[in-house]
Amino acid sequence: MREPLWQSKREAFFYLLPIGVVVALQVGGMLFDDTRATAFGVLDGVITFVMAGLLVVRKWYPELLMAVTLAICAGYLLLQHVAQGGWRPDFKDTDPWMLVSAPVYVYSAMVYAGILLGPALVFALAALVSRPWHTSTELVLGTVLLVVLPALIGLYVRAHRTLVQALTDRAERAEREQHLLAEQARADERVRLAEEMHDVVTHRVSLMVLHAGALAVTGPDDRTRTAAEGLRVAGCEALNELRELVGVLRNDSGEGAGHQPREEHDEPAAVPDLSTLVAESESVGVPVDLRLDGNPALTSAAVGRTAYRVVQESLTNIRKHAPGAPTRVRVRYGGDRVRLTIRNASATRSVDSGLSESGSGAGLAGLRQRVELVGGTLTAGPVAGGGFEVDAVLPAFVPSQEGA
Repeated sequence: MREPLWQSKREAFFYLLPIGVVVALQVGGMLFDDTRATAFGVLDGVITFVMAGLLVVRKWYPELLMAVTLAICAGYLLLQHVAQGGWRPDFKDTDPWMLVSAPVYVYSAMVYAGILLGPALVFALAALVSRPWHTSTELVLGTVLLVVLPALIGLYVRAHRTLVQALTDRAERAEREQHLLAEQARADERVRLAEEMHDVVTHRVSLMVLHAGALAVTGPDDRTRTAAEGLRVAGCEALNELRELVGVLRNDSGEGAGHQPREEHDEPAAVPDLSTLVAESESVGVPVDLRLDGNPALTSAAVGRTAYRVVQESLTNIRKHAPGAPTRVRVRYGGDRVRLTIRNASATRSVDSGLSESGSGAGLAGLRQRVELVGGTLTAGPVAGGGFEVDAVLPAFVPSQEGA
């Protein structure tokens, strides 16, 4: 795709200005020329106006138009020697035989043409105009003013643009590097905070698990022992989830590169059962159609827990904001990714304002961050015809650190 000829009204004005100047000079010369019109004069006028019009595309075809200008000047010189009558140019021997638009094409060749071809064409035109085999002071001065000077200006503009582009690229590269450094600093701080949280929470939850385990053994009745065992199991699951999340953070930050992923040397952790969440929702009047495709055992524990949280948060929001809405949950376990789609219709019962206004309101935002933490994506929003849909795509495997 070609670069646009101009990108603003100001650039368009200065880009088209040479065309107006060339046309004005040619028209003025024709008005003040009192000599008899000749066939060559008519041909020269036509060629001048055509080449002035082609100045519009000089940025796209600088080499071609410069070569055409060179060929026309050479043709004028040839006609001076071979033509007779009205076809013979009436230039003086001391006049530069070149088009009025030639200086503009020289400038364009130095700015837009190739680094070698442009100067070569300009040098050839300078040699042709100065006619070293029959030169004069007027020819040399005309060549300097009409060819060499525009070429030097074009060379300066080209060098200036190259320098500006190099400085712009360097500034953009420095900005990208600064952004990457800031991202790395945030990631390091996030890992540090996660590890501190892991240490504090693990200590407290471990004490809770130990006390619950002791109560499960020494409890006065079966009901107490069963409740204590449930607390102990829940505490163990919380510790496992915390270890998985911190392990993912450590792995993303590049720390502990020598550690092996937990799933490579430990037995794979069981993927949480989604049917439990379905039963909970159906028990409060939210019908859920659950369909599982693929083998959940092929996914890593961190991904399984994340998928569980996506479904859990989605069903919780449905119970709050769309009570009684028929819901469809689709989970597909593929070879390299896991896709979850939770879609509900419109509510069939009135919304409990007290329940719907509870919570921080950042559930989906936190859920999206959790999904992105394991390298996945999550989209959520209303659907046509009423209802809401949550769509999450997770990688099938995410390594976590044993030492987290």
